[in-house]
Amino acid sequence: MILLLFLLTLAIGLLAQWHVKQTYARHSRTPTAGGYTGAEAAQAILREAGINDVSLYEHEELLGDHYDPKRKRLVLSSANYHGTSAAALGVAAHECGHAMQHQQAYAPLEMRMAAVGITSFASQLVMWIPLLGMFTGLLAPKVGLLLMAVAWGILMAFNLITLPVEFDASRRAKLVLANMGFIQRGPEAAAVNQVLNAAAWTYVAAFISSAIYFLWYLLPLLTGGRRRD
Repeated sequence: MILLLFLLTLAIGLLAQWHVKQTYARHSRTPTAGGYTGAEAAQAILREAGINDVSLYEHEELLGDHYDPKRKRLVLSSANYHGTSAAALGVAAHECGHAMQHQQAYAPLEMRMAAVGITSFASQLVMWIPLLGMFTGLLAPKVGLLLMAVAWGILMAFNLITLPVEFDASRRAKLVLANMGFIQRGPEAAAVNQVLNAAAWTYVAAFISSAIYFLWYLLPLLTGGRRRD
């Protein structure tokens, strides 16, 4: 059963990743009439929002775009930094959305930032506890189940908090791109919507997977059952 569970959650994650990559690839060929690059759009959006302490960086990892709230760095892949497609502008504006959240102390983002440390610890627990229980026998079954349930519960909560953070960043991105004239109504706006919506499903998939594992380890504790794994 644990193997089937692993394959199920793996399939959910891979399907979400495949969908976002396919959607991004398709709309990286959708031009925008304005011809602005992702970097130009990001700089203009940050300037319009009054954000002057965030630095813009380029890196080579495809779809590794992110906003680093600790260092106040907005990192765009080369394809999106220099790209003028609807996909490039959508991703750049989405990361700007996170910078705007940070500037405004958006509560879910603040909670997510505060939970990074304990979430990293929980990630280590779910990796090492099964190995410790399997090879050392130091953990009683119920203790192992409890620790795994708690760790997966933390990961599930983190993924749940991430959902409003990501959806709100995408909402901000769509609005600011339209309001500032970076994209036009019709195919350009539709392309941005599709790229950002596809990306959001990767976070939904992560939440679903963590919820499945959380329930898998919690239910035996509630019902009094045992599992060797």
